[in-house]
Amino acid sequence: MKKKQDMLSGSIFGGIMRFALPVMLSQLLQFNYTFVDNIIVGRYASTNALAAVGNVGAINAFVIGAALGLANGFTIPVAHAYGADDKRGVARYAGSSIVIAFLTGLVIVITAHILSTPLLKLIGTPDEIIGLSASYVNILYFAVPLQMLSNNFTAISRAVGESKKPLYFYTVSVIVNLILDLLFVKHFGWGVKGAATATLISHGVAATLTGIYIFRFNDKVDIRKEDLRLNKSVAWKQIKLGIPVSLQFTVTSIGSMALQSAVNSFGANVIAGFTAAARVENLTNIPMSGIGVASQTFTGQNFGAKNSERIIKGTGTLLIMGITASVIMSLVIRFAGPPTVSLFMSERNEEIMAAATAYIKATARCYSLVAVLLVVRNCLQGMGFTYANTIAGVGELAGRLAVAFIFKRLIGFAAVCYASPAAWLLADIPLIIIYLSKMQKTKTGEIYENRRHTEKQQGNGIV
Repeated sequence: MKKKQDMLSGSIFGGIMRFALPVMLSQLLQFNYTFVDNIIVGRYASTNALAAVGNVGAINAFVIGAALGLANGFTIPVAHAYGADDKRGVARYAGSSIVIAFLTGLVIVITAHILSTPLLKLIGTPDEIIGLSASYVNILYFAVPLQMLSNNFTAISRAVGESKKPLYFYTVSVIVNLILDLLFVKHFGWGVKGAATATLISHGVAATLTGIYIFRFNDKVDIRKEDLRLNKSVAWKQIKLGIPVSLQFTVTSIGSMALQSAVNSFGANVIAGFTAAARVENLTNIPMSGIGVASQTFTGQNFGAKNSERIIKGTGTLLIMGITASVIMSLVIRFAGPPTVSLFMSERNEEIMAAATAYIKATARCYSLVAVLLVVRNCLQGMGFTYANTIAGVGELAGRLAVAFIFKRLIGFAAVCYASPAAWLLADIPLIIIYLSKMQKTKTGEIYENRRHTEKQQGNGIV
Protein backbone atom coordinates (compact mmCIF):
# COMPACT_ATOMS: atom_id res chain seq x y z
CA MET A 1 0.00 0.00 0.00
CA LYS A 2 1.33 3.44 -0.87
CA LYS A 3 1.35 5.38 2.41
CA LYS A 4 1.17 9.00 3.30
CA GLN A 5 4.44 9.31 5.16
CA ASP A 6 3.79 12.45 7.21
CA MET A 7 2.61 10.56 10.31
CA LEU A 8 4.71 7.41 9.99
CA SER A 9 8.09 8.95 9.19
CA GLY A 10 9.90 12.26 8.83
CA SER A 11 9.49 15.34 11.02
CA ILE A 12 7.00 14.68 13.81
CA PHE A 13 6.16 18.34 14.33
CA GLY A 14 5.83 19.04 10.60
CA GLY A 15 3.70 15.97 9.96
CA ILE A 16 1.37 16.76 12.85
CA MET A 17 1.00 20.40 11.83
CA ARG A 18 0.24 19.54 8.19
CA PHE A 19 -2.40 17.14 9.40
CA ALA A 20 -3.81 19.24 12.24
CA LEU A 21 -4.29 22.57 10.44
CA PRO A 22 -6.97 21.26 8.02
CA VAL A 23 -8.61 19.50 10.98
CA MET A 24 -8.77 22.80 12.88
CA LEU A 25 -10.30 24.57 9.90
CA SER A 26 -12.81 21.72 9.45
CA GLN A 27 -13.79 21.96 13.13
CA LEU A 28 -14.12 25.71 12.78
CA LEU A 29 -16.53 25.17 9.92
CA GLN A 30 -18.46 22.49 11.83
CA PHE A 31 -18.63 24.80 14.83
CA ASN A 32 -20.23 27.40 12.59
CA TYR A 33 -23.41 25.31 12.45
CA THR A 34 -24.32 26.25 16.03
CA PHE A 35 -22.38 29.53 16.10
CA VAL A 36 -24.23 30.89 13.06
CA ASP A 37 -27.55 29.53 14.37
CA ASN A 38 -26.99 31.36 17.67
CA ILE A 39 -26.03 34.68 16.08
CA ILE A 40 -28.87 34.71 13.55
CA VAL A 41 -31.47 33.52 16.08
CA GLY A 42 -30.24 36.04 18.66
CA ARG A 43 -30.29 38.95 16.23
CA TYR A 44 -33.34 38.17 14.12
CA ALA A 45 -35.60 36.23 16.51
CA SER A 46 -35.40 37.10 20.23
CA THR A 47 -33.44 36.74 23.47
CA ASN A 48 -35.79 33.91 24.45
CA ALA A 49 -35.03 32.18 21.15
CA LEU A 50 -31.28 32.46 21.81
CA ALA A 51 -31.77 31.14 25.34
CA ALA A 52 -33.85 28.25 23.95
CA VAL A 53 -31.13 27.26 21.48
CA GLY A 54 -28.45 27.52 24.18
CA ASN A 55 -30.57 25.61 26.68
CA VAL A 56 -30.51 22.46 24.53
CA GLY A 57 -26.72 22.53 24.19
CA ALA A 58 -26.13 20.10 27.05
CA ILE A 59 -28.87 17.75 25.83
CA ASN A 60 -27.49 17.88 22.28
CA ALA A 61 -24.06 17.04 23.64
CA PHE A 62 -25.63 14.10 25.49
CA VAL A 63 -27.37 12.69 22.40
CA ILE A 64 -25.14 13.74 19.52
CA GLY A 65 -21.93 13.40 21.53
CA ALA A 66 -22.81 9.82 22.41
CA ALA A 67 -23.51 9.08 18.75
CA LEU A 68 -20.35 10.66 17.41
CA GLY A 69 -18.28 9.08 20.20
CA LEU A 70 -19.35 5.68 18.95
CA ALA A 71 -18.46 6.57 15.36
CA ASN A 72 -15.07 7.87 16.46
CA GLY A 73 -14.25 4.58 18.17
CA PHE A 74 -15.42 2.55 15.16
CA THR A 75 -12.58 3.89 12.98
CA ILE A 76 -9.64 3.30 15.38
CA PRO A 77 -8.85 -0.09 13.75
CA VAL A 78 -8.73 1.65 10.35
CA ALA A 79 -5.68 3.65 11.51
CA HIS A 80 -4.11 0.51 12.99
CA ALA A 81 -4.60 -1.38 9.72
CA TYR A 82 -3.20 1.52 7.72
CA GLY A 83 -0.10 1.71 9.92
CA ALA A 84 0.39 -2.06 9.50
CA ASP A 85 0.13 -1.73 5.68
CA ASP A 86 -2.98 -3.95 5.60
CA LYS A 87 -5.03 -2.63 2.67
CA ARG A 88 -7.85 -5.15 3.00
CA GLY A 89 -8.01 -4.53 6.74
CA VAL A 90 -8.49 -0.81 6.05
CA ALA A 91 -11.38 -1.54 3.69
CA ARG A 92 -12.96 -4.17 5.97
CA TYR A 93 -12.94 -1.93 9.04
CA ALA A 94 -14.00 1.15 7.07
CA GLY A 95 -16.96 -0.63 5.46
CA SER A 96 -18.07 -2.10 8.78
CA SER A 97 -17.85 1.30 10.48
CA ILE A 98 -20.13 2.85 7.85
CA VAL A 99 -22.83 0.22 8.33
CA ILE A 100 -22.87 0.24 12.12
CA ALA A 101 -22.62 4.05 12.25
CA PHE A 102 -25.76 4.44 10.15
CA LEU A 103 -27.73 1.75 12.01
CA THR A 104 -26.72 3.23 15.36
CA GLY A 105 -27.78 6.67 14.13
CA LEU A 106 -31.29 5.39 13.35
CA VAL A 107 -31.65 3.89 16.83
CA ILE A 108 -30.41 7.08 18.48
CA VAL A 109 -32.72 9.40 16.54
CA ILE A 110 -35.79 7.41 17.64
CA THR A 111 -34.64 7.30 21.27
CA ALA A 112 -33.76 10.99 21.27
CA HIS A 113 -37.22 12.05 20.16
CA ILE A 114 -38.81 10.02 22.94
CA LEU A 115 -36.53 11.53 25.61
CA SER A 116 -36.22 15.14 24.42
CA THR A 117 -39.11 16.76 26.29
CA PRO A 118 -38.57 14.81 29.56
CA LEU A 119 -34.90 15.85 29.47
CA LEU A 120 -35.83 19.50 28.92
CA LYS A 121 -38.07 19.34 31.99
CA LEU A 122 -35.43 17.48 33.98
CA ILE A 123 -32.88 20.29 33.59
CA GLY A 124 -35.42 22.87 34.74
CA THR A 125 -35.99 24.64 31.43
CA PRO A 126 -37.98 27.86 32.12
CA ASP A 127 -41.61 27.78 30.95
CA GLU A 128 -41.09 30.71 28.58
CA ILE A 129 -38.53 28.84 26.46
CA ILE A 130 -39.36 25.12 26.79
CA GLY A 131 -41.62 25.14 23.72
CA LEU A 132 -38.95 26.85 21.62
CA SER A 133 -36.27 24.46 22.87
CA ALA A 134 -38.40 21.41 22.02
CA SER A 135 -39.20 22.75 18.54
CA TYR A 136 -35.50 23.30 17.82
CA VAL A 137 -34.15 20.02 19.12
CA ASN A 138 -36.82 17.72 17.69
CA ILE A 139 -35.99 18.87 14.17
CA LEU A 140 -32.26 18.76 14.83
CA TYR A 141 -32.32 15.11 15.91
CA PHE A 142 -33.29 13.98 12.42
CA ALA A 143 -29.76 14.98 11.44
CA VAL A 144 -28.11 12.43 13.78
CA PRO A 145 -27.77 9.59 11.20
CA LEU A 146 -26.44 12.12 8.68
CA GLN A 147 -23.95 13.48 11.21
CA MET A 148 -22.80 9.99 12.09
CA LEU A 149 -22.22 9.19 8.43
CA SER A 150 -20.37 12.42 7.60
CA ASN A 151 -18.23 12.17 10.74
CA ASN A 152 -17.56 8.50 10.05
CA PHE A 153 -16.49 9.22 6.46
CA THR A 154 -14.29 12.03 7.75
CA ALA A 155 -12.77 9.81 10.45
CA ILE A 156 -11.93 7.18 7.82
CA SER A 157 -10.15 9.82 5.74
CA ARG A 158 -8.18 11.03 8.76
CA ALA A 159 -7.30 7.48 9.83
CA VAL A 160 -5.41 7.03 6.54
CA GLY A 161 -3.72 10.43 6.84
CA GLU A 162 -6.05 12.60 4.72
CA SER A 163 -7.29 15.70 6.54
CA LYS A 164 -7.59 18.25 3.72
CA LYS A 165 -10.49 16.89 1.66
CA PRO A 166 -13.05 16.95 4.52
CA LEU A 167 -12.27 20.66 4.89
CA TYR A 168 -13.54 21.33 1.36
CA PHE A 169 -16.77 19.45 1.97
CA TYR A 170 -17.51 21.17 5.27
CA THR A 171 -16.89 24.53 3.61
CA VAL A 172 -19.72 23.81 1.18
CA SER A 173 -22.08 22.59 3.91
CA VAL A 174 -21.41 25.64 6.12
CA ILE A 175 -22.13 27.99 3.22
CA VAL A 176 -25.39 26.10 2.65
CA ASN A 177 -26.23 26.43 6.36
CA LEU A 178 -25.55 30.18 6.39
CA ILE A 179 -27.66 30.85 3.31
CA LEU A 180 -30.56 28.73 4.58
CA ASP A 181 -30.32 30.26 8.09
CA LEU A 182 -30.74 33.76 6.67
CA LEU A 183 -33.51 32.60 4.36
CA PHE A 184 -35.50 30.63 6.95
CA VAL A 185 -34.96 32.79 10.05
CA LYS A 186 -34.54 36.34 8.76
CA HIS A 187 -36.71 36.33 5.64
CA PHE A 188 -39.30 33.61 6.33
CA GLY A 189 -39.49 34.30 10.08
CA TRP A 190 -39.39 30.63 11.05
CA GLY A 191 -37.33 31.29 14.20
CA VAL A 192 -35.69 28.31 15.89
CA LYS A 193 -37.43 25.85 13.55
CA GLY A 194 -35.82 27.58 10.59
CA ALA A 195 -32.37 27.39 12.17
CA ALA A 196 -32.79 23.68 12.92
CA THR A 197 -34.05 22.93 9.40
CA ALA A 198 -31.08 24.74 7.86
CA THR A 199 -28.69 22.68 9.97
CA LEU A 200 -30.47 19.44 9.04
CA ILE A 201 -30.15 20.13 5.31
CA SER A 202 -26.51 21.18 5.57
CA HIS A 203 -25.62 17.96 7.42
CA GLY A 204 -27.21 16.06 4.53
CA VAL A 205 -24.94 17.93 2.11
CA ALA A 206 -21.86 17.09 4.24
CA ALA A 207 -22.78 13.39 4.44
CA THR A 208 -23.32 13.19 0.67
CA LEU A 209 -20.04 14.87 -0.27
CA THR A 210 -17.86 13.01 2.25
CA GLY A 211 -19.47 9.72 1.24
CA ILE A 212 -18.82 10.27 -2.47
CA TYR A 213 -15.18 10.99 -1.69
CA ILE A 214 -14.68 7.82 0.37
CA PHE A 215 -16.37 5.52 -2.13
CA ARG A 216 -15.14 7.09 -5.36
CA PHE A 217 -12.01 9.17 -4.93
CA ASN A 218 -9.96 8.09 -1.87
CA ASP A 219 -7.43 5.65 -3.32
CA LYS A 220 -6.25 4.52 0.13
CA VAL A 221 -9.68 3.02 0.94
CA ASP A 222 -10.95 0.35 -1.48
CA ILE A 223 -14.36 -0.55 -0.04
CA ARG A 224 -16.11 -3.41 -1.83
CA LYS A 225 -19.69 -4.65 -1.55
CA GLU A 226 -18.70 -7.45 0.79
CA ASP A 227 -17.11 -4.92 3.14
CA LEU A 228 -20.55 -3.32 3.63
CA ARG A 229 -22.10 -6.55 4.89
CA LEU A 230 -22.43 -6.70 8.66
CA ASN A 231 -19.68 -8.92 10.05
CA LYS A 232 -20.49 -9.70 13.68
CA SER A 233 -16.92 -10.24 14.90
CA VAL A 234 -15.57 -7.12 13.17
CA ALA A 235 -18.55 -5.01 14.21
CA TRP A 236 -18.36 -6.18 17.84
CA LYS A 237 -14.67 -5.35 17.99
CA GLN A 238 -15.38 -1.82 16.73
CA ILE A 239 -18.36 -1.39 19.05
CA LYS A 240 -16.21 -2.36 22.03
CA LEU A 241 -13.81 0.43 21.09
CA GLY A 242 -16.64 2.89 20.48
CA ILE A 243 -18.67 2.31 23.64
CA PRO A 244 -16.10 3.76 26.10
CA VAL A 245 -15.67 6.83 23.87
CA SER A 246 -19.44 7.23 23.71
CA LEU A 247 -19.73 6.77 27.48
CA GLN A 248 -17.17 9.51 27.99
CA PHE A 249 -19.34 11.92 25.99
CA THR A 250 -22.49 10.67 27.72
CA VAL A 251 -21.13 10.93 31.26
CA THR A 252 -19.62 14.36 30.54
CA SER A 253 -22.93 15.50 29.08
CA ILE A 254 -24.82 14.42 32.19
CA GLY A 255 -22.58 16.78 34.12
CA SER A 256 -23.22 19.50 31.54
CA MET A 257 -26.98 19.01 31.91
CA ALA A 258 -26.66 19.30 35.67
CA LEU A 259 -24.67 22.48 35.16
CA GLN A 260 -27.27 23.79 32.70
CA SER A 261 -29.89 23.15 35.36
CA ALA A 262 -27.86 25.33 37.74
CA VAL A 263 -27.58 28.06 35.09
CA ASN A 264 -31.32 27.92 34.38
CA SER A 265 -32.05 28.96 37.97
CA PHE A 266 -30.54 32.40 37.20
CA GLY A 267 -33.09 33.30 34.48
CA ALA A 268 -33.19 33.83 30.70
CA ASN A 269 -30.63 36.67 30.54
CA VAL A 270 -27.96 34.67 32.37
CA ILE A 271 -28.79 31.62 30.22
CA ALA A 272 -28.26 33.76 27.12
CA GLY A 273 -24.97 35.14 28.48
CA PHE A 274 -23.74 31.67 29.43
CA THR A 275 -24.75 30.38 25.98
CA ALA A 276 -22.90 33.13 24.12
CA ALA A 277 -19.75 32.76 26.27
CA ALA A 278 -19.78 28.97 25.86
CA ARG A 279 -19.91 29.38 22.09
CA VAL A 280 -16.89 31.70 22.22
CA GLU A 281 -15.09 29.15 24.41
CA ASN A 282 -15.87 26.40 21.90
CA LEU A 283 -14.41 28.58 19.16
CA THR A 284 -11.11 29.22 20.94
CA ASN A 285 -10.93 25.56 21.93
CA ILE A 286 -10.57 24.51 18.27
CA PRO A 287 -6.72 24.61 18.06
CA MET A 288 -6.37 22.29 21.06
CA SER A 289 -9.12 20.04 19.73
CA GLY A 290 -7.45 19.84 16.32
CA ILE A 291 -4.18 18.82 17.95
CA GLY A 292 -6.17 16.22 19.90
CA VAL A 293 -7.55 14.71 16.67
CA ALA A 294 -4.03 14.63 15.25
CA SER A 295 -2.93 12.82 18.43
CA GLN A 296 -5.35 9.98 17.76
CA THR A 297 -4.32 9.53 14.14
CA PHE A 298 -0.61 9.82 14.91
CA THR A 299 -0.62 7.26 17.72
CA GLY A 300 -3.10 5.01 15.90
CA GLN A 301 -1.01 4.70 12.75
CA ASN A 302 2.29 4.32 14.61
CA PHE A 303 0.76 1.79 17.01
CA GLY A 304 -0.31 -0.28 14.01
CA ALA A 305 3.24 0.02 12.65
CA LYS A 306 4.64 -0.95 16.10
CA ASN A 307 6.78 2.18 16.07
CA SER A 308 7.00 2.68 19.84
CA GLU A 309 9.91 5.14 19.80
CA ARG A 310 8.03 7.46 17.47
CA ILE A 311 4.89 7.25 19.65
CA ILE A 312 6.85 8.30 22.74
CA LYS A 313 8.57 11.21 20.97
CA GLY A 314 5.34 12.24 19.28
CA THR A 315 3.23 12.41 22.42
CA GLY A 316 5.81 14.72 24.00
CA THR A 317 5.69 16.97 20.94
CA LEU A 318 1.90 16.93 20.95
CA LEU A 319 1.75 17.98 24.61
CA ILE A 320 4.09 20.93 23.95
CA MET A 321 2.00 21.97 20.94
CA GLY A 322 -1.27 21.68 22.87
CA ILE A 323 -0.10 23.67 25.89
CA THR A 324 1.41 26.38 23.66
CA ALA A 325 -1.86 26.68 21.76
CA SER A 326 -3.79 26.90 25.05
CA VAL A 327 -1.68 29.82 26.29
CA ILE A 328 -2.28 31.73 23.05
CA MET A 329 -6.00 30.98 23.11
CA SER A 330 -6.23 32.07 26.76
CA LEU A 331 -5.13 35.55 25.68
CA VAL A 332 -7.48 35.52 22.71
CA ILE A 333 -10.57 34.56 24.70
CA ARG A 334 -9.73 37.00 27.49
CA PHE A 335 -9.48 40.06 25.27
CA ALA A 336 -11.58 39.17 22.20
CA GLY A 337 -14.27 37.16 24.01
CA PRO A 338 -16.50 39.95 25.40
CA PRO A 339 -16.65 41.89 22.09
CA THR A 340 -17.53 38.65 20.31
CA VAL A 341 -20.39 38.01 22.75
CA SER A 342 -21.98 41.29 21.66
CA LEU A 343 -22.49 39.77 18.19
CA PHE A 344 -25.23 37.60 19.68
CA MET A 345 -27.37 40.58 20.70
CA SER A 346 -29.37 43.04 18.63
CA GLU A 347 -28.86 45.57 21.44
CA ARG A 348 -26.56 45.52 24.46
CA ASN A 349 -27.87 43.86 27.62
CA GLU A 350 -25.69 44.43 30.69
CA GLU A 351 -26.87 41.32 32.57
CA ILE A 352 -26.04 39.11 29.57
CA MET A 353 -22.62 40.77 29.18
CA ALA A 354 -21.77 40.44 32.88
CA ALA A 355 -22.54 36.71 32.94
CA ALA A 356 -20.62 36.08 29.72
CA THR A 357 -17.57 38.08 30.82
CA ALA A 358 -17.34 36.29 34.18
CA TYR A 359 -17.42 32.91 32.43
CA ILE A 360 -14.77 33.94 29.89
CA LYS A 361 -12.34 35.23 32.55
CA ALA A 362 -12.55 31.99 34.52
CA THR A 363 -11.96 29.85 31.42
CA ALA A 364 -8.99 31.94 30.27
CA ARG A 365 -7.16 31.27 33.53
CA CYS A 366 -7.31 27.47 33.15
CA TYR A 367 -7.06 26.65 29.44
CA SER A 368 -3.89 24.55 29.68
CA LEU A 369 -5.88 21.93 31.60
CA VAL A 370 -8.04 21.22 28.56
CA ALA A 371 -4.97 21.00 26.29
CA VAL A 372 -3.50 18.21 28.43
CA LEU A 373 -6.89 16.47 28.54
CA LEU A 374 -7.36 16.45 24.75
CA VAL A 375 -3.84 15.31 23.89
CA VAL A 376 -3.49 12.56 26.50
CA ARG A 377 -7.01 11.21 26.02
CA ASN A 378 -6.65 11.04 22.24
CA CYS A 379 -3.19 9.46 22.39
CA LEU A 380 -4.59 6.65 24.54
CA GLN A 381 -7.65 6.42 22.31
CA GLY A 382 -5.52 6.12 19.18
CA MET A 383 -3.73 3.10 20.66
CA GLY A 384 -7.09 1.49 21.44
CA PHE A 385 -7.21 2.14 25.20
CA THR A 386 -10.61 3.74 25.01
CA TYR A 387 -11.56 2.73 28.56
CA ALA A 388 -9.52 5.77 29.63
CA ASN A 389 -12.20 7.95 28.02
CA THR A 390 -14.84 6.64 30.40
CA ILE A 391 -12.61 7.18 33.42
CA ALA A 392 -11.91 10.75 32.29
CA GLY A 393 -15.63 11.30 31.72
CA VAL A 394 -16.38 10.27 35.30
CA GLY A 395 -13.82 12.83 36.50
CA GLU A 396 -15.48 15.54 34.42
CA LEU A 397 -18.89 14.53 35.75
CA ALA A 398 -17.68 14.79 39.35
CA GLY A 399 -16.34 18.29 38.73
CA ARG A 400 -19.54 19.59 37.21
CA LEU A 401 -21.84 17.93 39.73
CA ALA A 402 -19.85 19.42 42.61
CA VAL A 403 -20.33 22.86 41.11
CA ALA A 404 -23.99 22.41 40.21
CA PHE A 405 -25.16 21.04 43.56
CA ILE A 406 -22.65 22.25 46.15
CA PHE A 407 -20.58 25.29 45.25
CA LYS A 408 -23.38 27.15 43.47
CA ARG A 409 -25.13 27.48 46.83
CA LEU A 410 -21.97 28.93 48.36
CA ILE A 411 -20.70 31.36 45.71
CA GLY A 412 -23.50 31.60 43.15
CA PHE A 413 -22.81 32.06 39.43
CA ALA A 414 -19.04 32.26 40.04
CA ALA A 415 -19.12 28.51 40.73
CA VAL A 416 -20.70 27.89 37.33
CA CYS A 417 -17.85 29.80 35.68
CA TYR A 418 -15.26 27.40 37.15
CA ALA A 419 -17.18 24.21 36.41
CA SER A 420 -15.28 23.39 33.21
CA PRO A 421 -11.81 23.96 34.73
CA ALA A 422 -12.78 21.72 37.67
CA ALA A 423 -13.96 19.04 35.24
CA TRP A 424 -10.76 19.26 33.18
CA LEU A 425 -8.56 18.91 36.26
CA LEU A 426 -10.39 15.87 37.59
CA ALA A 427 -10.16 14.22 34.16
CA ASP A 428 -6.46 15.04 33.71
CA ILE A 429 -5.35 13.29 36.91
CA PRO A 430 -6.42 9.69 36.00
CA LEU A 431 -5.51 10.18 32.34
CA ILE A 432 -1.94 11.16 33.17
CA ILE A 433 -1.56 8.13 35.47
CA ILE A 434 -2.81 5.76 32.73
CA TYR A 435 -0.71 7.52 30.10
CA LEU A 436 2.53 7.15 32.10
CA SER A 437 1.80 3.47 32.68
CA LYS A 438 1.14 2.79 28.99
CA MET A 439 4.21 4.75 27.86
CA GLN A 440 6.41 2.62 30.12
CA LYS A 441 4.94 -0.55 28.60
CA THR A 442 5.38 0.92 25.13
CA LYS A 443 9.12 1.43 25.76
CA THR A 444 9.59 -2.24 26.66
CA GLY A 445 7.31 -3.59 23.91
CA GLU A 446 5.08 -5.23 26.53
CA ILE A 447 2.09 -3.29 25.23
CA TYR A 448 2.21 -5.12 21.88
CA GLU A 449 2.61 -8.52 23.53
CA ASN A 450 -0.42 -7.89 25.74
CA ARG A 451 -2.51 -6.74 22.79
CA ARG A 452 -1.47 -9.71 20.63
CA HIS A 453 -2.34 -12.15 23.46
CA THR A 454 -5.74 -10.54 24.00
CA GLU A 455 -6.60 -10.59 20.31
CA LYS A 456 -5.47 -14.19 19.96
CA GLN A 457 -7.77 -15.23 22.82
CA GLN A 458 -10.67 -13.40 21.16
CA GLY A 459 -9.86 -14.97 17.80
CA ASN A 460 -9.95 -11.72 15.81
CA GLY A 461 -6.48 -10.19 15.58
CA ILE A 462 -6.50 -6.47 15.11
CA VAL A 463 -4.27 -6.25 12.04
